[in-house]
Amino acid sequence: MTKKYGMVIDLHRCVGCGACDLACKSENNTPVGINWASHTTETYGVFPKVSYKHTPTLCNHCEDAPCVRVCPTHAMHKTDEGFVVHDPSICIGCKSCMLADPYGVIFFNKEHAFLDFATDTSSAVKDGTFSKKELSDKAKAPFPNFNAARGADGYEAVRRKGAVEKCSFCNHRVAKGLSPACVVACPADARIFGDLNDEKSKIATTLRAHKPTVLLPEKGTNPKVFYIREYN
Repeated sequence: MTKKYGMVIDLHRCVGCGACDLACKSENNTPVGINWASHTTETYGVFPKVSYKHTPTLCNHCEDAPCVRVCPTHAMHKTDEGFVVHDPSICIGCKSCMLADPYGVIFFNKEHAFLDFATDTSSAVKDGTFSKKELSDKAKAPFPNFNAARGADGYEAVRRKGAVEKCSFCNHRVAKGLSPACVVACPADARIFGDLNDEKSKIATTLRAHKPTVLLPEKGTNPKVFYIREYN
């Protein structure tokens, strides 16, 4: 049977440290303002009866993904293993996927990524700290910044202006038998990633043991990111 990947996030284990957000940014070289892994926070009530809710967010890799349905070039597409991925080489930047996405997890590169590392000569402390350009020049880093892992996966490694991007479930890591970076970085083991079609997998047994929820179930997208043990 073909594998079908998904993720469970145990909200009782999640401590809201943001390690998942940072690991994703490091793994995928996402620029400022583009966060494939993120979170929402909500505060309710009036002191001293106050409630706080922290919800990690990422692409839900929906079974019925509206972003895939509306993409006119099929740049946004699904793989046989259930990944909703994006091919930037044929993206025309129309943003139809962003409009269709009910979760707000698709981002648009309105500028060349990391352009400030080629142009910004200002320093936080004059004659005391490097400017972004100095840092880039001394590191001899390739520009524009690129993600070698994405290139190895067969897609454009260089981010270009005018294309969208989103979480890929780290499919380049999964292809090597590794878990997504956000899963590995979680210090509380709050994230479980695996094959939903394998009844003996940890993710499948966890889903059977709990009553999972998904974000925006009324949208009918059949997300593959599940939440268990929500506080209420």
